[in-house]
Amino acid sequence: MKLKHQILLIFLFAIIIFTAMEFYFYYSFYNLTQNRATNYGNKIIEQTRQKIDSVFNDIKVSTNIAVNNKKIQEFTIAEDDYTRDFDIGTYVLDLMEYMRSFNSYVNGIVINDNQGRRVYSIASTNGDIFFLKQYDEFISDYKNDSESVKKGKFTNILKNEKTGNEYFFYIAPIIESIGGVYFSQKTGYCSVMVNTEKMQELVENTELTPNSTLYILNSRNEVIASNNANLRGILFKDILSVDRNSLTNGVKTTINGEDVIVQEKGLEQADGWSIVSIIPVHELTTDMNAIKNISIIAGIGISLSMIILGYFFLNNLTRPVMGLVADMRKIGERDMGFRIKVRSTNEVGVLAYDINSMIDKMEEMTRNIFNTQGRLYESELSKKQAEFSALQSQINPHFLYNTLNCISSIGLEYGSKEIAQITSSMSKIFRYSIKQDELVRISEEIQCIKAYLNIISIRYENKFSMEVNVDEKLLEMKTPKMILQPIVENSVYHGLESMDAGGHLSVSGHIDANGDVCFQVSDSGKGIGKDELESIKAKLNMEDSERVKNSFDGKSIGLSNINNRIKLLFGEGYGVGVESQVGYGTTVIVKIPYI
Repeated sequence: MKLKHQILLIFLFAIIIFTAMEFYFYYSFYNLTQNRATNYGNKIIEQTRQKIDSVFNDIKVSTNIAVNNKKIQEFTIAEDDYTRDFDIGTYVLDLMEYMRSFNSYVNGIVINDNQGRRVYSIASTNGDIFFLKQYDEFISDYKNDSESVKKGKFTNILKNEKTGNEYFFYIAPIIESIGGVYFSQKTGYCSVMVNTEKMQELVENTELTPNSTLYILNSRNEVIASNNANLRGILFKDILSVDRNSLTNGVKTTINGEDVIVQEKGLEQADGWSIVSIIPVHELTTDMNAIKNISIIAGIGISLSMIILGYFFLNNLTRPVMGLVADMRKIGERDMGFRIKVRSTNEVGVLAYDINSMIDKMEEMTRNIFNTQGRLYESELSKKQAEFSALQSQINPHFLYNTLNCISSIGLEYGSKEIAQITSSMSKIFRYSIKQDELVRISEEIQCIKAYLNIISIRYENKFSMEVNVDEKLLEMKTPKMILQPIVENSVYHGLESMDAGGHLSVSGHIDANGDVCFQVSDSGKGIGKDELESIKAKLNMEDSERVKNSFDGKSIGLSNINNRIKLLFGEGYGVGVESQVGYGTTVIVKIPYI
């Protein structure tokens, strides 16, 4: 794909991404407004539910106090009319008057006994309903209802056929509990008329959007109160058409062609009663339309700006670049003397100038590189392989030669069990030395050293002390094979052998500050002279080619050999170092990476 097409694709991709983000923002914003509408409706309906539940609870509490009152229970079972009317009746009437005056949501209270006698406290404007046959027929269903006998209950709507007024009541049974003949039996009932005008006023005072509607529905879905007066007292069919189980959290639906949020919450104090709110969606999102419109305009403006910017970018950048590409193709098609034309003075022009300079240098370098690169690589590879094999093969014969001389000397002198011990140790060392693995565990290298020290202690009859102290964390790490034993051998034969007694040899290992493995082989022997020490250090610090040549001359198969092996394996940062002072001994330091 051409560069201009790639750049065009990038701009198109950016525009697509931005458009997708714009749509996502619009979708998120839309959902936000819906959630806002739902939460608002839920808040309003919850507040109204709490108010209505509080009103109903006050009515129930007042009624329960009345039906449990001793005087009212005596009133319902009194046989003597005089006692009933003058002794008890006055108190009962005063109590009902107090209950009605105390609670503005109560329009009337009537107490009936089983014989049909009654006492009442009512508001004169709507109390006539208590004395109509229509009321007696309506309330009889609740008097004989088994659930109403156990506890109080709010009734459905009773509509006065004469006046058209609507009423509903709270009816509670009177159960005799004073220990008389009718103990625990229903002796009457208390009927409380709820003030529907006050309920209507409570709903109408609820703060909603201008065209929102709030309803109080009874168990038959009759509208008890609503801020839409035309819907009171009828079956609310629009609500019944919605899934009632999902209305608790709010449902978006369409009623009369308008998108609305419908929510419903049940009343705790009236079984089967509920509050329903219907809020038009557009009324809750009107104040957010400005933000939505601004975001759409901004999105369109940014998209157009990106298109214009992309056009100028493609025209001003890709034209000189495409010319540069065309000239680069001609370089491969024509003679080596062809150069790129510098078409502009901006960065592309500088690039063309630099490419021409680079081509000049490349022509000169190419002639040398093609002639020497392959040969040099093969030569270096062969050299490294030969050096490594030669260095590795020099240790074993030398060590075996010295050890066999030791075994021979002891056998001739003693002819005892020491020969067996030395032979066993020698066998371990020899088996270890001929292992095929170049890298072994440090614990194996330490066992080899201990076997060698066992041979030395027998040969020299414990002439000097020896110790091995290696950090246990290093034992499972890797090390090149046979790098410490030749150093220990040098310490014995060149450092301690000439001493009469009291010499000391120690081998230690630890992790240094750089995280590398560091071994130290120290002896308290005669030490190395200054000139000789400088010569040894010079050999250890030789260049790679000189160091390898020195390792083949047969004069040094110890420190130089080990140093060369380590550097070939791990690089110039690792190897062998020597510190010594005449009369104080010698310390050889071996540094390898933590493997």
